[in-house]
Amino acid sequence: MNYDLIVIGSGPGGYVAAIRASQLGLKTAIIEKESLGGICLNWGCIPTKALLKSAQVFEYINHAADYGINVDVKGEPDFEAVIKRSRGVAEGMSKGVQFLMKKNKIDVIMGFGKLKGKGAVEVKAADGTVSEHTAKSIILATGGRSRELPNLPQDGKKVIGYRQAMVLPKMPKSMLVVGSGAIGIEFAYFYNAMGCKVTVVEYLDNIVPLEDEEISKQLGRILKKQGINIMTGSTVESVDSSGDLCKISVKTAKGVETLEAEIVLSAVGIATNLEGIGLEEAGVKFDKGRVLVDEFYKTNVEGIYAIGDIVKGQALAHVASAEGIICVEKIAGQHVEPLNYNNIPGCTYCSPEVASVGYTEKAAKEAGYEVKVGRFPFSASGKASAAGAKDGFVKVIFDAKYGEFLGAHMIGYNVTEMIAEVVTARKLEATGHEIIKSVHPHPTMSEAVMEAAADAYGEVIHL
Repeated sequence: MNYDLIVIGSGPGGYVAAIRASQLGLKTAIIEKESLGGICLNWGCIPTKALLKSAQVFEYINHAADYGINVDVKGEPDFEAVIKRSRGVAEGMSKGVQFLMKKNKIDVIMGFGKLKGKGAVEVKAADGTVSEHTAKSIILATGGRSRELPNLPQDGKKVIGYRQAMVLPKMPKSMLVVGSGAIGIEFAYFYNAMGCKVTVVEYLDNIVPLEDEEISKQLGRILKKQGINIMTGSTVESVDSSGDLCKISVKTAKGVETLEAEIVLSAVGIATNLEGIGLEEAGVKFDKGRVLVDEFYKTNVEGIYAIGDIVKGQALAHVASAEGIICVEKIAGQHVEPLNYNNIPGCTYCSPEVASVGYTEKAAKEAGYEVKVGRFPFSASGKASAAGAKDGFVKVIFDAKYGEFLGAHMIGYNVTEMIAEVVTARKLEATGHEIIKSVHPHPTMSEAVMEAAADAYGEVIHL
């Protein structure tokens, strides 16, 4: 078959790119080796949020008395049922992508796609049959997988990655999580809330190390209070998984400690899926596991593009989707702007949640800005008090000279739903005073953004 566009990979970058291409009148096909929706819908963003919701419901039941509700029977987690619900949510979303492909008249070709000559893609199906398809343009959107450290090889049973962590056959009594980025912290929260004894080991000095330091420290205090053991400035040297329990050698500032856990979860980032897709044969340049592209995702080879985890930038689903749309619109000849990677929101869905966008206070100062910083604690929020969720705060950072909204950092209940306000405000180049003068509904958690902005300018009312 001959197409205007072939997309290799159907994750949130690939399937979104395919849909936008179809909307723009391009005859489009998408190639997927496993399940439509890719890792995000099947083994990442969506099913993990289902797991986390089960953990939150369990916590609500255990703390029902705090809300004046008497529950006669103590809640007990049914681990198999929790996992089954998560898989059901993922399957439903994948079927939704199947529907979108049919709706937009996109051909779905199941199999492993590989670049094969100019404008051609070879697809090897699960049964071994091979077909070849051609297109004027090809987008690589092959995504990533759990990264393995040399001293922490995964066996899929006792030493696992995020994929196995979502479908463990039984609830472990203990778990050691290596890495405290979003994936590590979300699983640490989930398993701890479900009754597992959890330890988190982080190489850097703070957990969620990409976040503003105040947020990192606050989250650390809260998670410790929840019962999670957190070891920062520490590294896992080796794991002996030969016995019933894994023996983990952890190097700390005080020396080497030996810890024990049923399961070791490696959450140290992702490795890109570049193997076997024909980059070398096609002459596509890549470096350090990333395909080299221009600001509109074109590679050095005419007609070949790359988006998502396999190019430089944040490895996030919404980033891949945005890149896919920009890439396709450029291919279609539309006027498009490059993506602003400093205005990408990041979210961690533990409880309390963490959300941020733009400069941290430290990064803003290092960039040469004179800053105004405002904070508003949820302990002063009426909605947060009513919800029984007073932990956390909103921190905003403005340029003192022009009022530019440099960044925002939040920790608290539902803050992942609040960060989009700041993303939009920064996109529209809103100033601090414009945020203050934008009337926010009361009582809401989002008022904290307005109050924090007012705090930065010495105008805060409720502090």
